[in-house]
Amino acid sequence: MASSGDHDEIIKSISDAPPTHYMVKIESFSVVTKHAIERYETESFEAGGYKWKLVLYPNGNKSKNTKDHVSVYLALADSSSLSPGWEVYAVFRLYLLDQNKDNYLILQGNERRFHAVKREWGFDKFIPTGTFSDASNGYLMEDTCMFGADVFVSKERRSGRGECLSMIKDATSSKHVWKIENFSKLDKESYDSNAFFAGDRKWKVRFYPTGTKQGTGTHLSIYLTLVDPETISDGTKIFAEFTIRIFDQLQGRHIAGKVTKWFSRSSSEHGWVKYVSMVYFTQPNSGLLLKDVCLVEADVCVHGITSAI
Repeated sequence: MASSGDHDEIIKSISDAPPTHYMVKIESFSVVTKHAIERYETESFEAGGYKWKLVLYPNGNKSKNTKDHVSVYLALADSSSLSPGWEVYAVFRLYLLDQNKDNYLILQGNERRFHAVKREWGFDKFIPTGTFSDASNGYLMEDTCMFGADVFVSKERRSGRGECLSMIKDATSSKHVWKIENFSKLDKESYDSNAFFAGDRKWKVRFYPTGTKQGTGTHLSIYLTLVDPETISDGTKIFAEFTIRIFDQLQGRHIAGKVTKWFSRSSSEHGWVKYVSMVYFTQPNSGLLLKDVCLVEADVCVHGITSAI
């Protein structure tokens, strides 16, 4: 007996008319099962202004504990193209060709809501594998079968705003060492290190030799900055722990600042206005400036990302 993903009512029918939106023909079906292809996704097709895919589990969807059945679903092909909070409501029919009678077994469920978090709906138990494989039923003939789909978009709407926080287990840090030479000759307000990657994002260190804001003229100011923050989507925030240290090149008594901050499109830079006093930094015995060279290290670890849904 056919079963949908959440056990709602299923309408089962027979029709001579083929699906109008998409069909997939699978030849040598036994080879698919032999090679343990658990999930097969078709190419995308358009219906109702959106792109969709058929998804087949020849041996049943194991994530739903489905056994002895073929599982078939309809999925949004690219949910990332949906704006945050956007939802698509659709009624769909999934088809299986009976090659003996030249008609189609059709399963249809209730109207479904597709969105970025839930992009796939269908039938865990579309048809028992025994029924499907029995040639007398006409569904699998000469090791060939045909599935299809029709999709009818009923409405679209934007839901209230929301977000998803994804924390990263066992996050690893990335280190970048920046050698600043000819410090006494630096004449710009600020300097940026080369870009480096941490947590799949590009970062750089920004250094103010004579300070900025409340530290101007008395302290060195130093920041960690996201590269190209304008490429970050609205609603996306990056939770990062970072340490910036300046090496003591004489005695190894490095100075360091450590903090955790949220970075975003509108808040792409965090650090210290008064990182170290210029008096201490320039003292010969501090080891922070040796032979007019300063060594700065950034140690960055991304622990989580919040994105809009």
